[in-house]
Amino acid sequence: DTDLTSLSEHKRTLFRRQHIGFVFQLFNLIPTLTVLENVLLPLELTGKLKKAHHDHVSKLLSAVRLSDRIDSFPDKLSGGEQQRVAIARAFSNEPKILFADEPTGNLDSKSGEQIMQILVKLNQDEKTIILVTHEQYTAEYAQRIIKLKDGEIVEDSSVQKRRTAGLLK
Repeated sequence: DTDLTSLSEHKRTLFRRQHIGFVFQLFNLIPTLTVLENVLLPLELTGKLKKAHHDHVSKLLSAVRLSDRIDSFPDKLSGGEQQRVAIARAFSNEPKILFADEPTGNLDSKSGEQIMQILVKLNQDEKTIILVTHEQYTAEYAQRIIKLKDGEIVEDSSVQKRRTAGLLK
Protein backbone atom coordinates (compact mmCIF):
# COMPACT_ATOMS: atom_id res chain seq x y z
CA ASP A 1 0.00 0.00 0.00
CA THR A 2 2.92 2.33 -0.60
CA ASP A 3 3.20 4.43 -3.75
CA LEU A 4 6.96 4.34 -4.21
CA THR A 5 6.87 7.00 -6.90
CA SER A 6 5.64 9.53 -4.36
CA LEU A 7 8.53 8.91 -1.96
CA SER A 8 11.74 10.92 -1.89
CA GLU A 9 14.92 9.17 -3.01
CA HIS A 10 15.98 8.82 0.63
CA LYS A 11 12.66 7.21 1.62
CA ARG A 12 12.81 4.86 -1.40
CA THR A 13 16.30 3.82 -0.28
CA LEU A 14 15.00 3.10 3.22
CA PHE A 15 12.06 1.16 1.76
CA ARG A 16 14.41 -0.98 -0.36
CA ARG A 17 16.70 -1.56 2.60
CA GLN A 18 13.79 -2.72 4.79
CA HIS A 19 11.60 -4.66 2.35
CA ILE A 20 13.63 -5.85 -0.65
CA GLY A 21 16.58 -8.17 -1.09
CA PHE A 22 18.83 -8.41 -4.14
CA VAL A 23 20.92 -11.26 -5.51
CA PHE A 24 23.18 -10.23 -8.36
CA GLN A 25 24.74 -12.35 -11.08
CA LEU A 26 28.24 -11.19 -10.12
CA PHE A 27 27.73 -11.71 -6.35
CA ASN A 28 28.83 -8.15 -5.35
CA LEU A 29 30.47 -9.31 -2.14
CA ILE A 30 32.83 -6.94 -0.35
CA PRO A 31 36.27 -8.55 -0.77
CA THR A 32 37.70 -7.17 2.49
CA LEU A 33 34.82 -8.58 4.57
CA THR A 34 34.45 -12.17 5.74
CA VAL A 35 31.40 -14.27 4.89
CA LEU A 36 29.84 -13.35 8.23
CA GLU A 37 30.58 -9.65 7.80
CA ASN A 38 29.16 -9.63 4.25
CA VAL A 39 25.90 -11.17 5.47
CA LEU A 40 25.69 -8.81 8.46
CA LEU A 41 26.28 -5.73 6.28
CA PRO A 42 22.61 -4.99 5.42
CA LEU A 43 21.77 -5.14 9.11
CA GLU A 44 24.62 -2.80 9.96
CA LEU A 45 23.34 -0.34 7.36
CA THR A 46 20.02 -0.16 9.20
CA GLY A 47 21.86 0.85 12.37
CA LYS A 48 19.97 -1.83 14.28
CA LEU A 49 22.57 -4.59 14.52
CA LYS A 50 21.94 -6.65 17.66
CA LYS A 51 23.09 -9.95 19.14
CA ALA A 52 19.87 -11.57 17.90
CA HIS A 53 20.90 -10.68 14.36
CA HIS A 54 24.07 -12.74 14.74
CA ASP A 55 21.88 -15.75 15.60
CA HIS A 56 19.63 -15.03 12.61
CA VAL A 57 22.64 -14.74 10.28
CA SER A 58 24.07 -17.99 11.67
CA LYS A 59 20.80 -19.73 10.77
CA LEU A 60 20.90 -18.23 7.27
CA LEU A 61 24.47 -19.39 6.74
CA SER A 62 23.48 -22.83 7.95
CA ALA A 63 20.52 -22.83 5.51
CA VAL A 64 22.90 -22.12 2.61
CA ARG A 65 25.40 -24.68 3.97
CA LEU A 66 28.18 -22.22 4.79
CA SER A 67 28.41 -22.40 8.58
CA ASP A 68 31.96 -23.68 8.28
CA ARG A 69 33.08 -20.76 6.08
CA ILE A 70 32.01 -17.74 8.20
CA ASP A 71 35.58 -16.48 8.64
CA SER A 72 36.53 -16.94 4.97
CA PHE A 73 36.98 -14.08 2.54
CA PRO A 74 35.19 -14.12 -0.84
CA ASP A 75 38.38 -14.83 -2.83
CA LYS A 76 38.73 -18.12 -0.93
CA LEU A 77 35.23 -19.31 -1.95
CA SER A 78 34.03 -21.05 -5.10
CA GLY A 79 31.53 -19.26 -7.34
CA GLY A 80 28.69 -21.34 -5.90
CA GLU A 81 29.75 -20.53 -2.35
CA GLN A 82 29.97 -16.82 -3.18
CA GLN A 83 26.44 -16.91 -4.60
CA ARG A 84 25.19 -18.68 -1.48
CA VAL A 85 26.74 -15.90 0.62
CA ALA A 86 24.96 -13.37 -1.61
CA ILE A 87 21.65 -15.17 -1.05
CA ALA A 88 22.15 -15.22 2.73
CA ARG A 89 23.05 -11.52 2.63
CA ALA A 90 19.93 -10.75 0.57
CA PHE A 91 17.75 -12.42 3.21
CA SER A 92 19.57 -11.07 6.28
CA ASN A 93 17.14 -8.17 6.68
CA GLU A 94 14.17 -10.52 6.16
CA PRO A 95 12.80 -8.79 3.05
CA LYS A 96 9.29 -9.40 1.83
CA ILE A 97 10.53 -9.78 -1.73
CA LEU A 98 13.76 -10.87 -3.37
CA PHE A 99 14.95 -9.87 -6.83
CA ALA A 100 17.47 -12.32 -8.30
CA ASP A 101 19.26 -11.31 -11.50
CA GLU A 102 20.67 -14.38 -13.25
CA PRO A 103 21.63 -16.00 -9.92
CA THR A 104 22.97 -19.10 -11.71
CA GLY A 105 24.48 -17.31 -14.71
CA ASN A 106 28.14 -17.57 -13.64
CA LEU A 107 27.93 -21.01 -12.11
CA ASP A 108 28.46 -24.57 -13.27
CA SER A 109 25.33 -26.70 -13.53
CA LYS A 110 25.82 -28.43 -10.15
CA SER A 111 26.26 -25.13 -8.30
CA GLY A 112 23.35 -23.65 -10.24
CA GLU A 113 21.14 -26.53 -9.16
CA GLN A 114 22.15 -25.98 -5.51
CA ILE A 115 21.32 -22.28 -5.75
CA MET A 116 17.90 -23.01 -7.25
CA GLN A 117 17.14 -25.55 -4.52
CA ILE A 118 17.95 -22.92 -1.89
CA LEU A 119 15.71 -20.35 -3.61
CA VAL A 120 12.87 -22.88 -3.87
CA LYS A 121 13.18 -23.64 -0.14
CA LEU A 122 13.11 -19.94 0.70
CA ASN A 123 10.07 -19.48 -1.55
CA GLN A 124 8.33 -22.34 0.24
CA ASP A 125 9.01 -20.41 3.45
CA GLU A 126 6.71 -17.68 2.06
CA LYS A 127 9.36 -15.45 0.49
CA THR A 128 8.43 -13.87 -2.83
CA ILE A 129 11.19 -14.28 -5.38
CA ILE A 130 11.32 -12.57 -8.75
CA LEU A 131 14.05 -14.15 -10.82
CA VAL A 132 15.40 -13.02 -14.17
CA THR A 133 17.04 -15.70 -16.30
CA HIS A 134 17.79 -16.67 -19.87
CA GLU A 135 18.20 -20.33 -18.90
CA GLN A 136 15.22 -22.64 -19.41
CA TYR A 137 16.32 -25.10 -16.71
CA THR A 138 16.36 -22.28 -14.17
CA ALA A 139 12.96 -20.97 -15.27
CA GLU A 140 11.46 -24.45 -14.80
CA TYR A 141 11.71 -23.96 -11.03
CA ALA A 142 9.22 -21.09 -11.15
CA GLN A 143 5.55 -21.19 -10.27
CA ARG A 144 4.93 -18.57 -12.93
CA ILE A 145 6.92 -17.62 -16.02
CA ILE A 146 6.62 -14.30 -17.80
CA LYS A 147 8.56 -14.18 -21.08
CA LEU A 148 9.67 -10.87 -22.53
CA LYS A 149 10.83 -10.00 -26.01
CA ASP A 150 12.05 -6.51 -26.83
CA GLY A 151 10.55 -5.23 -23.58
CA GLU A 152 7.09 -6.64 -24.29
CA ILE A 153 5.35 -9.53 -22.52
CA VAL A 154 4.92 -12.35 -25.04
CA GLU A 155 3.87 -15.08 -22.61
CA ASP A 156 2.53 -15.23 -19.06
CA SER A 157 1.84 -18.70 -17.71
CA SER A 158 1.64 -20.70 -14.54
CA VAL A 159 3.93 -23.68 -14.57
CA GLN A 160 2.08 -26.99 -14.44
CA LYS A 161 5.08 -29.26 -14.80
CA ARG A 162 7.16 -29.55 -11.65
CA ARG A 163 10.62 -31.01 -11.25
CA THR A 164 10.52 -34.63 -10.20
CA ALA A 165 12.83 -33.93 -7.27
CA GLY A 166 9.74 -32.69 -5.44
CA LEU A 167 11.21 -29.23 -4.94
CA LEU A 168 8.11 -27.40 -6.06
CA LYS A 169 4.50 -27.87 -5.15
